[in-house]
Amino acid sequence: MGRTWDARSYDRVGGPMTAMALAVVDRLELRGDEVVLDAGCGTGRVTEHLLERLPAGRVIAVDADPDMVVTAREVLGRRAVVRQADLTELVLDEPVDAVLSTATFHWVLDHERLFQRLFAVLRPGGRLAAQCGGAGNLSQLLGATEAVASGDGWQRFFAGWSRPMRYAGPDETADLLRAAGFTDVRCWLQPRPSTPDEPLEYLATVPLGAHLDRLPEERKRPFVEEVAARLPEPVTADYVRLNIDARRPA
Repeated sequence: MGRTWDARSYDRVGGPMTAMALAVVDRLELRGDEVVLDAGCGTGRVTEHLLERLPAGRVIAVDADPDMVVTAREVLGRRAVVRQADLTELVLDEPVDAVLSTATFHWVLDHERLFQRLFAVLRPGGRLAAQCGGAGNLSQLLGATEAVASGDGWQRFFAGWSRPMRYAGPDETADLLRAAGFTDVRCWLQPRPSTPDEPLEYLATVPLGAHLDRLPEERKRPFVEEVAARLPEPVTADYVRLNIDARRPA
């Protein structure tokens, strides 16, 4: 993962992300007694909804960010095993029946390795249901951000830097999933614009966090304000989500 996170702020303002994630939880076929990996569990709020669908099952929740892991452990307690791990290096003590992932894969640049590791931790017949930022995600917001970042007073902070996100398309993703061994692959894009209740904090915590990692503390708020000023009112995150369904052959 190519950025740091403020888990407390994310837990407070991350409602739009949770709302998009719940549709993925509902999409995952479950009996209720499976072992499921939540790959990129964040603060554990989506994991709570997943646990509701597993009255006789278990969840292994994994995130790469240490602050997210601490918060998820507080939220979930003994209801789930929470681990800090890089998904591209993931090894589990036991195979899982299914993998759920929301708002995570776009923070992993090596999708080839990512899908290989997820395939490896699934049982034969196991299912993958995921959603992340896809091709065209946040194009308006990131356009405004790049306009600010390239301007006077900001340019020096971003010289030689590229955003640590990968917004892939459905065709290239499907090809990588099949190359990793998955079958029954289905990938599609879905526009999901979202208007946050607290736009400045939301921008700082979620879509602009990687940019703010480049700035000294006193420059972060002015940067977010300049980006917001370039966006139409009300401030809207123009999300395009990449949905993924796939299966490891039985």
